[in-house]
Amino acid sequence: MVFLLPGVKFDLDLIQKYDTRAPRYTSYPPATELNETFTTEDFQSAIALSNQRQSPLSLYFHIPFCQTACYFCGCNTVISGNKNIAKSYLEHLVQEIKNTSVLIDPNRKVLQIHWGGGTPNYLDRDQVKFLWENITDNFNLDANAEVSIEINPRYIDRDYILFLREIGFNRISFGIQDFNPEVQIAVNRIQPEAMLFDAMSWIKEAKFDSVNVDLIYGLPYQTLETFRETLQKTVALDPDRIVVFNFAYVPWLKPVQKNILPETLPPAQEKLEILKMTIEELTNSEYLFIGMDHFAKNNDELAIAQRNGTLKRNFQGYTTHAETELFGFGSTSISMLEDAYAQNHKGLKDYYQAVIAGVIPTSKGVKLDKNDIIRRDVIMSIMSHFQLHKLDIEHKHHINFDQYFFQELEELKPLEADGLVNLSANEIEITDIGRLLVRNIAVVFDTHTKMRATKFSRAI
Repeated sequence: MVFLLPGVKFDLDLIQKYDTRAPRYTSYPPATELNETFTTEDFQSAIALSNQRQSPLSLYFHIPFCQTACYFCGCNTVISGNKNIAKSYLEHLVQEIKNTSVLIDPNRKVLQIHWGGGTPNYLDRDQVKFLWENITDNFNLDANAEVSIEINPRYIDRDYILFLREIGFNRISFGIQDFNPEVQIAVNRIQPEAMLFDAMSWIKEAKFDSVNVDLIYGLPYQTLETFRETLQKTVALDPDRIVVFNFAYVPWLKPVQKNILPETLPPAQEKLEILKMTIEELTNSEYLFIGMDHFAKNNDELAIAQRNGTLKRNFQGYTTHAETELFGFGSTSISMLEDAYAQNHKGLKDYYQAVIAGVIPTSKGVKLDKNDIIRRDVIMSIMSHFQLHKLDIEHKHHINFDQYFFQELEELKPLEADGLVNLSANEIEITDIGRLLVRNIAVVFDTHTKMRATKFSRAI
């Protein structure tokens, strides 16, 4: 069965053929490769090498708390209606900032900051100000830094939004998931339509530089027509970016998802129809399909970064500064340096103990070897730019691309026959239909996943 998209054939049979499990490649090696043999001392050594490179910085701060559980959630969260729990967490988070920042060259500029969760607006305004001042006291922020925050529209008001903008946030993101009340009840996230439009009106009033909203397809009781209504209402909100996530149903990893009965999920065929319709609706509404699950207006910095070749993927998804190295703060946060990744303790008790001891609260990580770094550059070029110039890899890493990746190029030939890639002497180009299946193309170059039987979410 073949359908037409603007300029592209949408072959549902082909997409079903490739609807297998693969990493989302927010990093390479994937986060599943982080292990406990990587120590705090290893991370300190990696920071020292990072200082020698003098790369600019991206900072992530994790606020893990939510007042209620969303059943679709795959994040690392702490569910509590007792907001006093945040006070102790912030004290330890600020101490971690102080413990780690002294190891980072103060001349390195911070180009990006992101607060995620959980629910960052779980914090009251005094707590937000407390954390913000400690960040600015301990890091060298660029005057034009991108400063973003995720919010939950159920726990926000106009004054809070205006406060966030005044204190220094210039980008904001909130989750819609689905406008349909039946779907909202099924996933335990009830957000009346008026609430979402109010939140957007306050954001527009505050003049944030960019607004992102999240949707999820594949949730219980979704149909083609109900999700079309969600998309139309989302477009009416007029966000700068729209992320449409494929619901990763992984109850063996995220027990909260056991609250969702598998028989309530849309069948595979309808889920594919929803994906097709989503791309049609959003591209017809003048959003560019950035890739995999991201859409942006033509003048948004995400679209500009892709055109300029500065788009990158990290643990927050697509980001606009490829040159930065990421430091994560708070429980479960992951730092991504050029040659090492490190994750903080997930449990608050272990996280607190490490911070009190004055050490970086690393629980696991991975040190990248030369082969990892070469393959990361290949995979990230495929994931971010949907093309790869072999000479770029050859010049940067001093290899012969066709010899180094002889086996992978052979494995790509069936994908070329199916129309997912175009292979030439100098380039690997991902086709329009291949963009939907880009994880399947990237995994060809992933030696770690090939050696493991790890269960990832489905590609579509």
